Amino acid sequence: MSVGQFDRVCTGLEGRPWTRLALTLVIGAIGGFAASSINMPLAWMLGPFIATAAVSLSGVPLRAIPHGRELGQVIIGLSVGMRFTVSVLAATFALLPAMFLSITAVMVVTTLAAFLLIPLARVDRTTAFFATAAAGMADMAHIAEARGGNPSAVAVVHAIRVALVVLTVPLLVFAFGEHGTVTPPDSRASHDLLLVALAIALGYGFSRLFGLTKFPNPWLIGGVLFGGVLGVTDLLVVSIPRIILIVSQLAIGVSLGAKFERELIVKLPRVAMGAVIVSIILILAAAAGALVLSQLTGLPYSVSLLSIAPAAVTEMTLTAQAMGVDPQIVTAFHVMRVSLVEVSILVVYALFRKIAGATLKAEE
Repeated sequence: MSVGQFDRVCTGLEGRPWTRLALTLVIGAIGGFAASSINMPLAWMLGPFIATAAVSLSGVPLRAIPHGRELGQVIIGLSVGMRFTVSVLAATFALLPAMFLSITAVMVVTTLAAFLLIPLARVDRTTAFFATAAAGMADMAHIAEARGGNPSAVAVVHAIRVALVVLTVPLLVFAFGEHGTVTPPDSRASHDLLLVALAIALGYGFSRLFGLTKFPNPWLIGGVLFGGVLGVTDLLVVSIPRIILIVSQLAIGVSLGAKFERELIVKLPRVAMGAVIVSIILILAAAAGALVLSQLTGLPYSVSLLSIAPAAVTEMTLTAQAMGVDPQIVTAFHVMRVSLVEVSILVVYALFRKIAGATLKAEE
């Protein structure tokens, strides 16, 4: 097929959303089966992600499952939350000081990374700050645009950072981290499919209401909170079938991959290259910081790294769950991160602008 024919096929797909969705699912399933066949960690998330990202970057217009990522996050959140017991909750609260200090350190490092991104990507201060902030892509792009930044550049940097974190951190943890034991089935959990469906429906409804608070990542965190209430109170605890968890991972993976549109990357090549460099530095900083956190708290290194990895809360929680290493604690660290960023982002931004402005004047 010539380049012209390929472009015509891609153009023809633009007006056929259901064909694009079917194509996305087929590509994602192939990626999942391929990754599973070579025993890749998180095969049903990473495989579909890699496959759909590669196809999307080639120029094929894909379409993620409508509401698939959201529902998948709710299901993952429920599966983690319903494992909470009073003792797990107490152990999590005992780590609050460590959470606060480590997430503060993450915010300092990501702010310093913004200074590096300015010359690397040739972007303004506002764009650089919100592009490296350890928060959600949509929120940061919106806030940056409202303050004169470039939302497209912010989106590119966040997408690349999340992609690199998702691809490297789970592999590093599986290769070098301490594996826990496979979590045994919860003796309290019901296998009744009607109760499973009820729990998912209630969790989705709660997460939808929780989203009205404008709290970042309401679907996963809402699922964890709702599941935690059910787990601690023993009101309703179910065992979510493995096939549902696999489909949830696939939905999350193809949603991430479909975001990598060729046009956006091609328009901002310098931003993309700067994003890769800064993302690698942030991952290395997280790896070093995890050593310190592990020494101070006694947490396994794998838990520490997953807890302070820059972004990708759903994927880090999934990795912890797959390794049997306290997904509840990993989730709690990320909830603390998004909470601290949410309440302090504009204050830190004002301070950053002053320092960056003074630095630029000194250089002149």
